[in-house]
Amino acid sequence: MAVLPLRICGDPVLHSPATEVSDFDDDLASLVQDMYETMAAAPGVGLAGPQVGVAKRLFVYDWTDDADVRHRGAAINPTLWIAPVPAGDADPETESEGCLSFPGERFPLRRSPRAILQAVDAAGESFEVRADGWLARIFQHEYDHLDGLLYVDRLTDGHARTAAKVERKRGWGVPGLTWLPGVDHLED
Repeated sequence: MAVLPLRICGDPVLHSPATEVSDFDDDLASLVQDMYETMAAAPGVGLAGPQVGVAKRLFVYDWTDDADVRHRGAAINPTLWIAPVPAGDADPETESEGCLSFPGERFPLRRSPRAILQAVDAAGESFEVRADGWLARIFQHEYDHLDGLLYVDRLTDGHARTAAKVERKRGWGVPGLTWLPGVDHLED
């Protein structure tokens, strides 16, 4: 197992739709394990293939809820069904999220409170997860990566302007930038 370098906003793989996974082999199993290790080292609660430079429709997640229930899995070739997103502005206290590909920043973003994830695991077995709250947010965030979207692409008004300023100040928005969890120290 290995910690993989994470792509930073601006890398083309993060801004293009990913393709379906077709080979369920030892290479896929190794990639999934490396993604779990990378996510833990970052630390994060989700990680999509494009974030590690793999333009395939897969993500991993690992999050423990307030009831101490651990939600962990690999979603390959997923479909995501979401309830309508509530109207209004996102609450900065309860609806802020971050991204390992826009590291060190958090912005409020309104997401659907419920989602149904349908996918297959690394062994090719189908599964379904009905999610509420933060787990639904994780699924939506990672699914966006598979469609070539970062959460900052969904920001509006002042938050979008602030994210654009951060991107310019840090020299992001260009191809080839990465960071290695557990090794690189990124300025806040």
